[in-house]
Amino acid sequence: MKNLKTLGILGGMGPEATSYLFNLIIKNTKVEKDQDHIPVVIYNYPQIPDRTQNIVENGESPLLYMIKGMKLLEKAKADLVIIPCNTAHYYIPEINRYSTLPIMNMIELSAGFVKESGATKIGVLATTGTIRTRLYQKTLEKMGLEFIAPTEQEQEEMVMEAVYGKKGVKAGYKKEPRKLLKEISERLVQRGAQAIIAGCTEIPLVLCSKDVSVLLVNPMEILAKAAVKFCKE
Repeated sequence: MKNLKTLGILGGMGPEATSYLFNLIIKNTKVEKDQDHIPVVIYNYPQIPDRTQNIVENGESPLLYMIKGMKLLEKAKADLVIIPCNTAHYYIPEINRYSTLPIMNMIELSAGFVKESGATKIGVLATTGTIRTRLYQKTLEKMGLEFIAPTEQEQEEMVMEAVYGKKGVKAGYKKEPRKLLKEISERLVQRGAQAIIAGCTEIPLVLCSKDVSVLLVNPMEILAKAAVKFCKE
């Protein structure tokens, strides 16, 4: 049997996004039988403090919790770790000080994908934590791409409401979040966006390509494909 690398998923941020990523890994693995799938160790840890609350409101840091998760994945003999949370990528440099496991960077992969698409003006829908830390902005600008984000009001009343609101994705709702995200996507397109990055892992749970008039980039799918390729090689 072919020697496959073991993939570790540091999940729970949130749980449904983690489940979605695992399903993407299965769907993007070419197999003839069960044994052709890659070994995956998932640590679903919803008790990790919210990343945006830490960044924006100085809430409890998720760092120690994430390091604990990495240590458990080390013990499970994972060869590579992926994290289904865009904002969590802000903490990767600190995590790397305490863990020897390589972490595949979803934001860099997504920026590379959109660069190859030929789009030059990129709209980004993400949590306020991701926007404030300029994770996508810095990466896109390094590649010579223009970054287009919602206004502060749109960010709070549309994007954050769609994700964190009482009827948001994290609360298990789909209809209202999809409506809000479709509207803000179209606003970004009207401002010149030639592609939209779904830069929060909850967004692809409700928003799909048919909802947006330009290329909708799903970082979770890009990450899943890259992780499967790594573990198969």
